[in-house]
Amino acid sequence: MNTGSDEPGEVAVVPDKAETGEGPDGDGLGSRAPEFVKQRRALHLSWRVGVFVIGLAVVVAGIIMLPLPGPGWVVIFGGMAIWATEFVWAQLVLRWTKRKVTEAAQKALDPKVRRRNITLTVIGLVIIGVLAGIYLWKFGVVAPWSIKDQ
Repeated sequence: MNTGSDEPGEVAVVPDKAETGEGPDGDGLGSRAPEFVKQRRALHLSWRVGVFVIGLAVVVAGIIMLPLPGPGWVVIFGGMAIWATEFVWAQLVLRWTKRKVTEAAQKALDPKVRRRNITLTVIGLVIIGVLAGIYLWKFGVVAPWSIKDQ
């Protein structure tokens, strides 16, 4: 916080880390709004409301896409990223999500897990192949809706 005075004898105070957008550990949490927006309280409040509304619209669109065709989770995380430009709670949620995704990716690269996944995939493909072979043996190359009672 600055006193705003250039008078001799006045002491200027260094800005808090919270006001500069950095957390106590210099971790970069906080608003990423332009400085001219941060300097005016009403403008900053309207900026935050706008970011919230846009992020909410994107998240709601992602939720709608979950049961419908579309990249629902990607859109939801995009909305969270929009919120994270202004809100610390969204930044923390995104950090947690990134950490969990990284852990899952590392676990998936583990040789034991990869071997298990490959084995399960091969078993699934064999089962699908056997079922397709039985279908072709019984009905031939005929679409299911064209099959008469046999």
